[in-house]
Amino acid sequence: MFFFYYPGYWLLAGVMLLVGLMVSGRLKSKFREYSEVPLSTGMSGKDVAEKMLRDNGIYDVQVISAQGFLSDHYNPADKTVNLSPDVYEGRSIASAAVAAHECGHAVQHATAYSMLNLRSALVPVMQVSTTLSQWVILAGLGILGFGHGSQAVLLIGIVLFSVSTIFSIITLPVEYDASARGLKWMEMSGITTSTEHDKAADALKWAARTYVVAAISSIATLLYYILIFLGRNRD
Repeated sequence: MFFFYYPGYWLLAGVMLLVGLMVSGRLKSKFREYSEVPLSTGMSGKDVAEKMLRDNGIYDVQVISAQGFLSDHYNPADKTVNLSPDVYEGRSIASAAVAAHECGHAVQHATAYSMLNLRSALVPVMQVSTTLSQWVILAGLGILGFGHGSQAVLLIGIVLFSVSTIFSIITLPVEYDASARGLKWMEMSGITTSTEHDKAADALKWAARTYVVAAISSIATLLYYILIFLGRNRD
């Protein structure tokens, strides 16, 4: 029923899904390309991560190997830099770039970077809102069999959804800043040559664009829900 009443939603979702797949595919392609280019220093991703942490005076963060392709992340809860096997053991430009980026998050944490603190504070709220928002919106639209729906319930659903949108927007400066910190350190520490630095920056650029697509998709979806809400108010 949702398809027949609100076909614009599926058009929007389809377009954003296509764009997301294109960017994700490009990221994987770049990672594979730069994974074939050895780092001139011969350092592994683990080596790069540990050196960046030490150079920034961080000694309470552990670098560990985590399963999965491009599953790399920094966990502020247990202070671990989790690197996928290809990054942890790899000695390529891609490995160095990803390791430095994740350590950029560790540096943000150690220096109490405001946007990271804000994002971390929003995580519990975002998880709840993401779980509930779609069901509340569907109930508000009357899709779940509750008559013609309720504007008040729909508005609550939109507010819940807006939390995840805000979270995706806040994520952008956090990710871009982590990349900037990692790239600057690699250049200043001599981990990469000028040519290697450009390739590392290119790899991280495409990684950041996946977050841009996610933010745009969330904003567009939120605006679409708001237009539906306003349209139903006029009816």
